[in-house]
Amino acid sequence: MLHAQRPRGPTRQLRRPAAKGPLVVSFYRGVWCPYCNMELQALEAAKPEFEKLGATLVAISPQTAPNSGKSMRQNSLTFPILSDAKGAVGAAFGLRFQLPGYLVELYKGLKNDLPVFSDDPSWTLPMPARYVIAQDATILYAEVNPDYTRRPDPEDMLPALRQASASRAA
Repeated sequence: MLHAQRPRGPTRQLRRPAAKGPLVVSFYRGVWCPYCNMELQALEAAKPEFEKLGATLVAISPQTAPNSGKSMRQNSLTFPILSDAKGAVGAAFGLRFQLPGYLVELYKGLKNDLPVFSDDPSWTLPMPARYVIAQDATILYAEVNPDYTRRPDPEDMLPALRQASASRAA
C-alpha cells in the first residue's frame, strides 16, 4: 500500500484511484524547480477539461508537506500536491533515481538543498512523469522523461481521459 501526505492534513492511501473517475497523477521534483512549476500551472489550466471528463488531478512530490503547500500557493493551484515521504511512491512507480555526485555539487551551489526540501538525506528525485489511471487501476496513459526540461502538453492526456469517460458511460 502506498501513502502520501497532503500539505495540510493526514496521510492519504494511494491504494485505489478516485471513486468518481480516472486519476491524473503528475510526479514532480519540487518547489525549487522552475520547469516543474510551469508544468503545474499548465495542469491547472487544463484541470477544467479534465474535470469535464470526470477526472481528478493530483501531483506527487518528494518535498515535505509544507513545501507542497508553498508550491500550491505560489502556483495558485486548486488541486493537491501530495508529499511522498522518502520517495516511496516514486520508487514504486520506478521513477526514483540517485543524483550523481556532480549534480549534488551543482544543486548545493544553487542552494537547492534537496535533503532540506524533502527531509531525506538520500539526494534522490523522481523522474518527471504523468499517468492517467482508470478506476480499475489500469494505466491508460504514461509519460516518463528523464530530461526534466521536456514535459508533455496536458492535452496529450485527453484521448486517454475520453476513453475512460466513454468506458464509464457504457
